[in-house]
Amino acid sequence: MRDLRVAIIGGGPAGTYAADILTNNHPGATVDLFERLPAPYGLVRYGVAPDHPRIKEIIKALGRVLAKPGIRFLGNVEFGTDLTFDEALKFYDAVIVATGAMADRPLNIPGIELDGSYGAADFVSWYDGHPDVGREWPLHAEKVAVLGAGNVALDIARVLAKTADEQLVTEIPENVYQGLKANQASDVHVFARRGPAQIKFTPLELRELNHSPNVDVLVHPEGFEIDEGSEQAIQKSKQTKMVVDTLLKWLDNEPTGAAHRIHIHFCASPVEVLGEDGKVTGLRTERTELVGDGTVRGTGEYTDWDVDAVYRAIGYLSSPLPGLPFDHVAGVIPNEGGRVLGEDGEQLPHAYATGWIKRGPVGLIGHTKSDAAETIKNLLEDVESLPAPEQPSEDAVLEFLSEKGVNYTTLEGWLQLDAHERALGEPHGRERIKVVPREEMIEISAIRAEVH
Repeated sequence: MRDLRVAIIGGGPAGTYAADILTNNHPGATVDLFERLPAPYGLVRYGVAPDHPRIKEIIKALGRVLAKPGIRFLGNVEFGTDLTFDEALKFYDAVIVATGAMADRPLNIPGIELDGSYGAADFVSWYDGHPDVGREWPLHAEKVAVLGAGNVALDIARVLAKTADEQLVTEIPENVYQGLKANQASDVHVFARRGPAQIKFTPLELRELNHSPNVDVLVHPEGFEIDEGSEQAIQKSKQTKMVVDTLLKWLDNEPTGAAHRIHIHFCASPVEVLGEDGKVTGLRTERTELVGDGTVRGTGEYTDWDVDAVYRAIGYLSSPLPGLPFDHVAGVIPNEGGRVLGEDGEQLPHAYATGWIKRGPVGLIGHTKSDAAETIKNLLEDVESLPAPEQPSEDAVLEFLSEKGVNYTTLEGWLQLDAHERALGEPHGRERIKVVPREEMIEISAIRAEVH
């Protein structure tokens, strides 16, 4: 098999796993991993709650991949602007898109646009110190609703309910600490549309709600339904059984007088965000009932909740990329096994996809490995039919970016930024303190590989 030059767009787990699998399976392959942010790791750095150090252990494994011969990290490069798809084909045999999903899936109910109604992705980006979001977040609401039955909903509830000082041991930057210190939330209500056996919480994430002495976790019995279909789901899945067992135990919880409370409500579907003078004043839900197959139907029974803010955590959505097809309904790049399909349904030469932009934002980080393996297998099957690029030299693309004035970062630059963040945290007994401003990240990362 001939040598292969591949550009991977997206420096998170999906792109990094694809680079690893490709170079493992084809010794003649070299990969440039492009990321629009100055630092690598994508969702692991900017989508995982800061109080999840165990989950972030994956960064160590991803870092080993980036250090492999044949893989080069190029950050602060905006695909479609700094490097277009057609421009990339001058330097690469193929382009793999692995940009993930960082936008909020919309919830089309009345009042969702009111002041005090927020998307989960925006809030997560704020508390994770994403360089492209504002430095402040309004946290004046005392009673908050979180809509969703996945781990992101739990993350938001936990971050809102815990004290700022409890989270100071993490890598949160100073602006996030100061924001959380001003947080007024005393009661956080999590609403799930279905029952306890249908939710997407993982056992570990759920149990972490109960780890703070400053937070009571209260499961409300109304809507806590376990029907025959639920019993079957519990028997089929050890994970589902662990989640339901934890929730059953918490059904007996009584308030201890803790300053903050997380309330979990089941079979409660949001139908309207209530407001006055353009601001959130409440949430209306409809009681649902299970119908035996894991789905629910409305009962026509409504409840109005007194809340001052609403966070929707109903899923992420991928964004289209210039020069490539996109299915706006499914929120993915149309593909067959990772081979990108054009508007005519035929395979688009040179273009591949992996991760959430390939299959939608479902599954945990580890699931992207098998996903990447499928895409790489199909790419390698196509190798001999791919025309060689005009300028396959590794230096050619660097010269191109430099001529365009792109201030790209490298793995060496990331290691310098990583060391800087760790040094910021060390005097305070913290693993790191994140640098937030993009310009500062770039300045600290300003190590250049020589272009020959």
